[in-house]
Amino acid sequence: MGEDISAELHCDAEEIVDTADRSGPVGFVMSGRQATLKELTKIEPLQKDPSKYDLVIIGTPVWAFTMSAPVRTYILDHREKFKKVAFFITLGNIGAESTLKDLAELCAKPAEGTLIVKVRDISKEDYKDNLKKFIGVLGK
Repeated sequence: MGEDISAELHCDAEEIVDTADRSGPVGFVMSGRQATLKELTKIEPLQKDPSKYDLVIIGTPVWAFTMSAPVRTYILDHREKFKKVAFFITLGNIGAESTLKDLAELCAKPAEGTLIVKVRDISKEDYKDNLKKFIGVLGK
């Protein structure tokens, strides 16, 4: 999703890389627990400084009705550098509203735009119309 957004807006992108092993059932449970408890994790150092951008677009999967621990860590480490923010989230089925609310609260800024994509729609590319609307809002 992030790559699609970056390509459409012709903008830089950077992946938030978690250092924790989240594979298998143990990783799944750990991820949900960390999200629920709003815990942080260790992420790899970034190459790009968010203060150099007028808009930072933050994407996250929904874990236990909120953002992932790596994204929470990224925001807390850098939110004072954000001028404006927009959000995109991917989810199985539920948790979109609570996740978007948590993102805006943690950034202490309203979103310039939001995009919600259900995982089942990615393989069918059923999210493309909503992606175009999101890009249109941000491209102003």
